Amino acid sequence: MKKLKILLLFSTGLDSLLAERLLQEQKQCEIQAVFFDLPFLAKRDDNLKNIKKIAKKLAKKHLLLHIMNCKKGKLFREYLQIIKKPKFGYGNALNPCIDCRIFMLKKAKQLAKKISADIIATGEVLNERPMSQRKQAMFLIEKEAGLERKLLRPLSAKLLPETEAEKKGLIDRNKLLAISGRSRKPQMQLAKKYKIEKYPTPAGGCLLCEKEFCKKLADLLKYEKKISMNDINLLKIGRHFRIGKCKLVVGKNEQENKILERQKGIKISAGKKSPTTLIIGKKKDITNEVKNLAAALTVRYSDYKKAKIFGKIVKPVNKKQLEKLRI
Repeated sequence: MKKLKILLLFSTGLDSLLAERLLQEQKQCEIQAVFFDLPFLAKRDDNLKNIKKIAKKLAKKHLLLHIMNCKKGKLFREYLQIIKKPKFGYGNALNPCIDCRIFMLKKAKQLAKKISADIIATGEVLNERPMSQRKQAMFLIEKEAGLERKLLRPLSAKLLPETEAEKKGLIDRNKLLAISGRSRKPQMQLAKKYKIEKYPTPAGGCLLCEKEFCKKLADLLKYEKKISMNDINLLKIGRHFRIGKCKLVVGKNEQENKILERQKGIKISAGKKSPTTLIIGKKKDITNEVKNLAAALTVRYSDYKKAKIFGKIVKPVNKKQLEKLRI
């Protein structure tokens, strides 16, 4: 008998780990997983380290993990367009959760066709997330992704209509669950059952849900037509200020200073006890006024009361100016 091939959307979270375990309990089942490496993961490096460790463990169980890199090329451009103009709007910040989910499922559908997978599954839990995991939102996402009644959610399946695979008897519905809501207790109990000891907390996964980060992102989208992954990575560090068409990034610590020193643009420092300030902008826009304000900002966050920058003594910018320039 031919094995049923399932493609599982896989993150570093507990829900997808549990979904994988539940699917393994189905008879004659082969699972492959796909991880979406998205531009706005809060702890991208930690996620990648974790996913690579998990990939090794999965490989021992003969489970192949695909990594979908959405930080460059066509996938990056497509994803950025979703951020700019989401069809189904934003959440509390610049988080287009419904459009993001549709994007991932469409790409998963293409991969499923390529590897001849019979079913696509996710670790989603009904009502766990307010925007994309309400029942009506789930149905909308399925329809927009071209997966109506074809998307299996093992953790909440008994609270949702039967998928085509269940109706055909390809999946045993009795082995699926009926978890709902934001409480993590049912998942934690399952983790004990399956002896899953190490898993990340669910909060803080996406920077698009963080309002302070989104202020900087909104500014970037407003002033820059062509955006790179480097531009987005810069949003994750430093203090950001806007002077006309120029942006200033002031480092918060030695590690950030080193990152800023490697960037293109004008770099300013007041000395050893000073942050590095990066001026980003076209040459014609970097006026003496911009340089002077950048120097004053640098001194403001240094250990000096005044410093010599650009050949003259500079005093720190005052509080009123500081707040006016802050993004």
